[in-house]
Amino acid sequence: MRCLETPEGTAGTSMGLSETFWISEEDPWQGKPLKLSLATEEIATFYAKMLDHEYTTKEIFQNNFFHDWRKEMTSEEQEIIQELAKCDFSEIHKYFVDKSEARKALPKEEKQKLKEEADKIQEEYGYCILDGHREKIGNFKTEPPGLFRGRGDHPKMGMLKKRIMPEDVVINCSRDSKIPEPPEGHKWKEVRFDNTVTWLASWTENIQNTLKYIMLNPSSKLKGEKDWQKYEVARRLKDVVHEIRARYRADWKSKEMKNRQRAVALYFIDKLALRAGNEKEEGETADTVGCCSLRVEHIRLHPRLDGQEHVVELDFLGKDSIRYYNKVAVEKQVFKNLQLFMKNKDPSDDLFDRLTTTFLNKHLQHLMDGLTAKVFRTYNASITLQEQLKALTNPEDNVAGKLLSYNRANRAVAVLCNHQRSVPKTFAKSMEVLQTKIDAKKKQVEEAQQELKKAEDELEDPKDAKAKANVEKKKKLLKRLEEQLARLNVQATDKEENKQIALGTSKLNYLDPRISIAWCKKFGVPIEKIYNKTQREKFAWAIAMANEDFEF
Repeated sequence: MRCLETPEGTAGTSMGLSETFWISEEDPWQGKPLKLSLATEEIATFYAKMLDHEYTTKEIFQNNFFHDWRKEMTSEEQEIIQELAKCDFSEIHKYFVDKSEARKALPKEEKQKLKEEADKIQEEYGYCILDGHREKIGNFKTEPPGLFRGRGDHPKMGMLKKRIMPEDVVINCSRDSKIPEPPEGHKWKEVRFDNTVTWLASWTENIQNTLKYIMLNPSSKLKGEKDWQKYEVARRLKDVVHEIRARYRADWKSKEMKNRQRAVALYFIDKLALRAGNEKEEGETADTVGCCSLRVEHIRLHPRLDGQEHVVELDFLGKDSIRYYNKVAVEKQVFKNLQLFMKNKDPSDDLFDRLTTTFLNKHLQHLMDGLTAKVFRTYNASITLQEQLKALTNPEDNVAGKLLSYNRANRAVAVLCNHQRSVPKTFAKSMEVLQTKIDAKKKQVEEAQQELKKAEDELEDPKDAKAKANVEKKKKLLKRLEEQLARLNVQATDKEENKQIALGTSKLNYLDPRISIAWCKKFGVPIEKIYNKTQREKFAWAIAMANEDFEF
């Protein structure tokens, strides 16, 4: 364990952070600091660091943390620490806040030193040789121990993520390469030589029992090729999607129930960009579902609703425990099939009881080589972006106006794919700051208008070059200020519209970057306004490949 220096005057612990207080009236430890064992203390710091986060206010997070914390305590500590509510972590929290502030306040030279040290580590561990070329590694560090957060209301939030040891790690390299040395006194779980996979190291994390990998950086040649192949498969779907749609529509009336269920599920995957929903690992407790694993309780049928016929109301937890809620009008035959699938079933019964993800994907492979449910999601996301950009972009707009159109097109995709986020904690404050800037800029515009009027009134003789130049100067100033005000207004609109939508997920994973790059080139928008430096490195292949006429 990496220990912080023990502050002067404290003893018995690694960090000197054992200021956990007891506040119960009858507790003999009331108001007294308790010295904790190393393991117990370290886990206490994980919780204390998060005190200002909403996670620590959630009961499920508190319960999971306390349960796992007690498992790591000594028997004496378990006797004393029996209720989380009696623990005061504020001193530990303050220690880390002060430490963070001190780091921010470091002089420029000290910060530069730290950066140089980090660069040295990056240089030593952050690269590998692939096919004779030096390639950057994505993230060469294992995840540190801490408390699991999850997304949405994940049932495992607050559980202890254990430290990854060398004995947990599988190394993957070439037979003729220099095998990395494990830390002294340790050994790797396994060293394998598998050139059919792209990961360099892997381990199994203890919360969800899933494999984690160290991979190449997204900007690497191998990653770029895989990205390009992914979007090319989605582009191939464009050529056959009409036939596939005709096929599943015909199957809505199939005599085989299995085929009917598959056809309706495929309609949902196509129309609503639902995930297929993989079969669960045994022991997984998060009640998340995808299309194939929907239950009767996740669907309500409305013959008429809000002026529309045959409305399906879907309400379930999808990937990462993010809620999916939607009311959508469907084809009459789909509606009738759903009524049939739900007949004589309990709420907890499977809606598609004859269907599995494996069966669905086998069918998709038969329809088109390389086709999976995810390809539909990539195809529909990319096509939606392209169509929205065509509909929303005004060539006469300035760059700020065009960017607003781009974000609105991207938002249509994020809504389709259900890429939600919580309203950022700093949202209200940042909007307040932005509004203050807008108000100040409005005042400057009004003053500039008055100054221009005054200058025009003073221009009695059109031949007065000095007065005429002054009018032109005031006009230019007013125009510049009006443009700045317009940009700020666009920024405020964009910020408000995006507060609960995560645009990044679709932009990086589901949208063919060539669509965005072609749009930038066609409408004179700098690519760096759409993609930051890291993203431009990731999509270097697309920047080099796409011209303004590219069509997905």
